[in-house]
Amino acid sequence: MATIEYVYSAHSAFAYLGSLEIMRICAHHNAVLVHRPVLLSPVVVAQRSPAFRQRTQAHVDYFFGREIERWAEYRSVPIIRKRPTFHDADYSLASGMIIALGETGEDTDRMAHGLLEAHWNEDLDLSDRTALEAMAVKLGFAAKELLEEAASPSVQNKLVENSGWAKEKQVFGSPTYIVDGDPFYGQDHLPLVERALEKPFAPSNWVNPPVDG
Repeated sequence: MATIEYVYSAHSAFAYLGSLEIMRICAHHNAVLVHRPVLLSPVVVAQRSPAFRQRTQAHVDYFFGREIERWAEYRSVPIIRKRPTFHDADYSLASGMIIALGETGEDTDRMAHGLLEAHWNEDLDLSDRTALEAMAVKLGFAAKELLEEAASPSVQNKLVENSGWAKEKQVFGSPTYIVDGDPFYGQDHLPLVERALEKPFAPSNWVNPPVDG
């Protein structure tokens, strides 16, 4: 059975835009989706990409404005028409809710999508424990117990481990889908992810000189 390692942050717009599609692809191809939530900024910075706060306004407006609008329309994904109010809030507890449910399975899938949708369509503050509890209840989970587990040292350590693992794998953005060791960055590459499940791409023979610095 094929597996897809799904590397993303719990507050990622583009993970949200591709969330239902990656789950559809997995169901159609009987593939296992392995969730690896990460803390995104340290992962991005580790690859020497500019931190989000260091990017130009034109870059932000295009990639985190217009691109989001177009893909939301294309995929018929409901989304608020602004940057979420609490987008810079700590989302480690929300990430822990995913991790506490396990790396794979329907419950993990539902929680991951539920958090992304709540943040990007309902403007949920992912650091608000009361709001997270209400969302978990709405999804049918034992919310208090889940949140206690999500906040536990073992789960929070796993989030840090995931982030370190992503750095080692040279992941540089959310979402990244890894199929048999071959990474595909961005939900716009989901057609290629599906093709890789049907017929793996030939190994890369591309050679680039090392980056200075």
